[in-house]
Amino acid sequence: MSDNDENINEVVDTCLLAGRLMIEGGSEMYRVEDTVRRIAYNSGQKNSASFTTLTGVMMSIRGKSVTQFRSVNHRGIDMEKVDRVNTLSRRYGNKELTLSQLRSELDKLDKNLPTYPMWMQLLGAFLVSTTMMIVFTQQYDWFDIPLAGVTGTIGYLVAFYVTRTTSIRFISDFLGSFILGALAMLGVHFGLGHNLNSILIGAVMPLVPGVAITNALRDMLAGHLLSGLERALEAGMSACAISVGIAVLFRYF
Repeated sequence: MSDNDENINEVVDTCLLAGRLMIEGGSEMYRVEDTVRRIAYNSGQKNSASFTTLTGVMMSIRGKSVTQFRSVNHRGIDMEKVDRVNTLSRRYGNKELTLSQLRSELDKLDKNLPTYPMWMQLLGAFLVSTTMMIVFTQQYDWFDIPLAGVTGTIGYLVAFYVTRTTSIRFISDFLGSFILGALAMLGVHFGLGHNLNSILIGAVMPLVPGVAITNALRDMLAGHLLSGLERALEAGMSACAISVGIAVLFRYF
């Protein structure tokens, strides 16, 4: 293999790593393809072609016998990961990094992504639950706010840890909504809240795939119909799992 072929393989491998990381972070497909194309262009490969879906990314260089594919096995919503890949791509475009340095930074990001501490994530879930209850119900019953926040936080915590133990995302959504629904019902039963419906509306908000739904619409409007439909179906199934978790409680309890 010639030095030129080795360089092309390194370019394609780096582009695919960046694309995979962005898809795992929940990025829109147009942004993934744009980043992959820019990295290739800044590496001197002006005739690159890529194909991206939620489950994988493929890339080749026109006129070269190089085509590679990377599968995407885990997906979520992590805007920190997407932002860091974009930042590294811009630094590479500004000649602040070499190709080898870019690949090294992407490898570090893949293996050790800094995340917010758990207490901060739980605080965010609490605030989302309480504020969304007020926004969607247009009721300011301050007595229901603590219960909505606590149940939403516990539901988020359950879903978070279940996600780490199983590859089936919908199970975590179902169990998270089921647990928070049971706690909300118990809280109202023991006089810790007044309006069960308002509490549940707020408590499920940390589990709702709002970003995924928005990105699905964005992909379809940008012409990425396959990825948009895939993401919409996945988000719809998550929403159904959340709904079923609450419905089971109302049906049998």
